[in-house]
Amino acid sequence: MSKQGILLVNLGSPDSTDVGDVRRYLRQFLMDGKVLDAPYPIRFCVVNFAILPSRPKESAQAYKKIWQPEGSPLVISSRAIRDAMEERFPDAVVELAMRYQNPSIESAVGKLKEQGVGSVAVVPLFPHYAMSSYESAVERVKVVAKKMAPEMVLNVVPPYYDDPDYIEALVDRSAEFLAQDYDHLLFSFHGIPERHLQKSDPAGGHLQIPEGYCCSEGDASFDTCYRAQCFKTMDTFVKKAGIAEEKYSHSFQSRLGREPWLKPYTDHVIEELPAKGIKKLLVICPVFISDCLETIEEIGMRGKEDFIKAGGESLQLIPCLNEHPRWLDALQTITERHLG
Repeated sequence: MSKQGILLVNLGSPDSTDVGDVRRYLRQFLMDGKVLDAPYPIRFCVVNFAILPSRPKESAQAYKKIWQPEGSPLVISSRAIRDAMEERFPDAVVELAMRYQNPSIESAVGKLKEQGVGSVAVVPLFPHYAMSSYESAVERVKVVAKKMAPEMVLNVVPPYYDDPDYIEALVDRSAEFLAQDYDHLLFSFHGIPERHLQKSDPAGGHLQIPEGYCCSEGDASFDTCYRAQCFKTMDTFVKKAGIAEEKYSHSFQSRLGREPWLKPYTDHVIEELPAKGIKKLLVICPVFISDCLETIEEIGMRGKEDFIKAGGESLQLIPCLNEHPRWLDALQTITERHLG
C-alpha cells in the first residue's frame, strides 16, 4: 500500500542577502507569467532591463534588516510548521516546498516519490485565492508532479479564507494586542493589479472595481475573487473578535509598477490616519501565514516610521500565524480533510 504525503507550499525567499541571490529570486518570481502577466517578450524586457539592474541591491538591503542567523524568517517559520506537521501526522511523509527558490517544488516532489508516496495533500500556505500566489503555486506543483511522478494523486486544499479554525487562530494570535489600548485596527492585505481580478473572473463581471464589495458568496466569481475573500476574512474576524465597525478598516500593500492595483493603498492609509485622530494603530496582515519582508520590514519598520512621521504615536504589527499553536491545530484539521 502506498504512503500518504503532505506537501506544504509557501512563496519563497532568496537563499541569502547577497545581491546575486536576491537577483535570482526576483528573476524567477517576476518572470512567472501569473505574477507579471504581460506577454513573454514584454515581461522579459521589463524584468531584465527595468527592474533587475537596480531592484536586487535595494531589496538585499531590506532583507538584511530582517535576516536571522538561520536564514529568512519565512523559510524558518515554514520549516517549523513542517516539523510540527510531521509530529502530528507520524504515518505520513511531510515535505515543504517554495514556489520560488529553495527548497524547490522539484526537490519536494522527488522526495515524496522516493519514499513511495501515492497520494498527496497539497497545502498552499495561502489562505486566499490569487492568480499570483495560490494559483501559481498549485499549477506549478501539478506540472512538476505530472512530469516527475505522473502516478501520484494530488488532493489540493482549497482556499480557507473563512475557515472557522483559521479565523479562530487569527483571533487567538491577535488577542493580546486587541486587549491593549489602541485606536484603530488596519487589515493590510497584499495587493494585486486590478487586471488580475478581472482575469480571474470566470463570469467577466469585474469590468470596474468598485470601492464597495465586488461580489458576494454564491456568485460565479466568488471562488476566484481575491478581493471578496479578503473582505470575508475581515468580516468574519471582526465578528468573532467583537470589534466595532468604526474601529477597523482595510487596505492593500506591496504594489509594484504604475498600473492600478487594489485600493486603498496601505502606505497612503498609514500616512492619512493620524490626521483623523488615530494615534495608536494596530496592523494585521491575514494573507501572510509566515512573517516575511512584506510584514516585518514593509509594515513593522517602514510603515511604523511613516506613521510616526505623519503624527502617530505607535504602530504595532500583529505577528503572522507562524507556528502559533492554534494555527497548527487549524492546519492539522484543514489537512486531514484532504488526505487520500
